[in-house]
Amino acid sequence: MQFRFARMIVLVAGLAVATSACGKYSLSSIRSLKAFKDGATLYQKGDYPGAAAKLEESLSFNPDFGFSYFYLGNSYDNMYRPVRKGEAANDALLPKAAENYRLAVDKLAGSEEPQAAQFRKLAFEYLIAIYGSDKLDDFSKAEPVARELIAYEPNEPGNYQLLARLYEEQGDYEQAEAMFLKAIDVRPDAPLGHQLLAHYYNRQGEFDKTMEEFAKRAELEPNNPEAWHTMGHYYYEKVYRDASVPRERAIEYLKSGMEAEDKALAINPDYFEAVTYKSLLLAMQANRERSPAEQKRLLAEAAELRERAVALQNKQGSTVNN
Repeated sequence: MQFRFARMIVLVAGLAVATSACGKYSLSSIRSLKAFKDGATLYQKGDYPGAAAKLEESLSFNPDFGFSYFYLGNSYDNMYRPVRKGEAANDALLPKAAENYRLAVDKLAGSEEPQAAQFRKLAFEYLIAIYGSDKLDDFSKAEPVARELIAYEPNEPGNYQLLARLYEEQGDYEQAEAMFLKAIDVRPDAPLGHQLLAHYYNRQGEFDKTMEEFAKRAELEPNNPEAWHTMGHYYYEKVYRDASVPRERAIEYLKSGMEAEDKALAINPDYFEAVTYKSLLLAMQANRERSPAEQKRLLAEAAELRERAVALQNKQGSTVNN
């Protein structure tokens, strides 16, 4: 989060130049921009109380300057300390942040500045976060703002995923799933949609659905070994941690995991993690086989892969050190 704002602050100088013409060089506009730039400098240094004072001054000269509301809201947001929750002065910072994020959303709506849309989206997102469970914890206010953001950018899957997480926090799993699915409908070629839905199903204990979504993600990224290795990792974890999985089903999962790791290795033969997990999967299958000959074969292959993994680790470690 801080990285994103550090990146945004780099744009402040250009932003001030671009917006100076909006006030037609009136004295109030010049004073507002001067206070804004001073506030932005303090913001960049992490002096949020000082930044807030300067941004308030900027708005006193130009109450329509939406960017000032955004940075003012975020200054209050950064001043808030969760460990001091319950202290009146500290708690009062969040409503102030929410108020200014809301004003930023409204004031930037009609702006023709090049960065207005970017900052308006950020204001939406941080306003929703203010109403989230770890701050004001007010779902009744978070939900309509999230739906407003969706109406503003109906083709952005991240907006639906944001609302899905809000519903999940409330225990409304039907709506949460619907929003994750809607994000996929909006952009069916995006692997991330299936990845996030897979993680959602995993949190719900829906293992088979989890793996179906990871498989869809991998199919959309056929040349990404990490996508296939993720599947191998999850199959391993399922059998390793869930003793209730029947033997036959466990072997099916282990074989599916090895197939996924094979696909990862077909893309990158030196993928250390895939070699390691295929060895683990083979050893786990050996423990569940009843044929001594099959057990011996699987353990021998697992041992060979372990040696290969050690060699790869040594090689890659040597490369890094050099």
